[in-house]
Amino acid sequence: MGAANKVPGVSGGVVAFVAGFYEEFIYSLQKVNYKAFLLLINGRFKSLYHYVNGKFLGLLILGMVISYFSISKILDFLIVHFELYVWASFFGMIIGSIYYISKDFRLKSAKNLMFIALGIIAGVGISLMEPATENNNLWFVFVCGIIGVSGMTLPGLSGSFILILIGNYVLLLVDSVNALFNTLTDIARWDFSFTNDVERMSLLKVLASFTLGSVVGMVTLSHILGFVLKHYKNITYAIIIGFITGSLGVVWPWKEKIFKVNSAGEYLKDANGNLILDNYDRYLPHLTDASTWIAIFFIILGILIVFGLERYGNKNANTNG
Repeated sequence: MGAANKVPGVSGGVVAFVAGFYEEFIYSLQKVNYKAFLLLINGRFKSLYHYVNGKFLGLLILGMVISYFSISKILDFLIVHFELYVWASFFGMIIGSIYYISKDFRLKSAKNLMFIALGIIAGVGISLMEPATENNNLWFVFVCGIIGVSGMTLPGLSGSFILILIGNYVLLLVDSVNALFNTLTDIARWDFSFTNDVERMSLLKVLASFTLGSVVGMVTLSHILGFVLKHYKNITYAIIIGFITGSLGVVWPWKEKIFKVNSAGEYLKDANGNLILDNYDRYLPHLTDASTWIAIFFIILGILIVFGLERYGNKNANTNG
């Protein structure tokens, strides 16, 4: 989930869905409430651990943190050098996810079809929006955290892509994450000179505000989703299927980045000197290119990864049963 949340167009919630623990994830987050707060301030840590499903949440969050920070550097490299194949892999994973979620769903119901269509329209509409410019105001960054965490709790809605649309993807998921990584590396070497680095300290403040917003958003959305899953499960699943289908346009592998230019035709850059993404120019693959067939291989590989996760999830469920 940590790796998926890092990639624009890919939802960490889809991973939870495919692996079979989405509902447990949502209901566990619901336990982070006023009662949990009372257990915490009263020092009843063992009761708190059992109440919030601590083993599950602890392992999940640990895995997400490790993959999130480790994948940051790896993805920076892969997207620069093998962008087509990275997008192809995720395109395949989303196709596999659509099949996984919809295979046991009543698609022939008129009401379900209507909500699937609404989800597709919303997903396509989001993918066609134009990105804004970067904003490092800490209150705005806090709101970005609430929005960005949506990819964990709402399958098919990519929090990373939403951050691209509001102009803060590079700031929040690349620059600030790398700043934290470099800071932890410095601390491990007992080098605290970074405290005099104004830019580094500013990025760490941005990351702290973003993280706080993410926590607030995750807990708040989990309560909302817990309610709708309990009372409107079929409708929720139909919208999720539509959202995921609509998001396929975002991760279409064959595309080129279009950067914003001014009236003089010069490329616009953000405060950190990065070119500002305007949108993507999508095109059909050329079947005579070897790269196209390699990309198709990675699409198939992405589908197989999802099927492998499904098989693993079913095996665990049968073992626990």
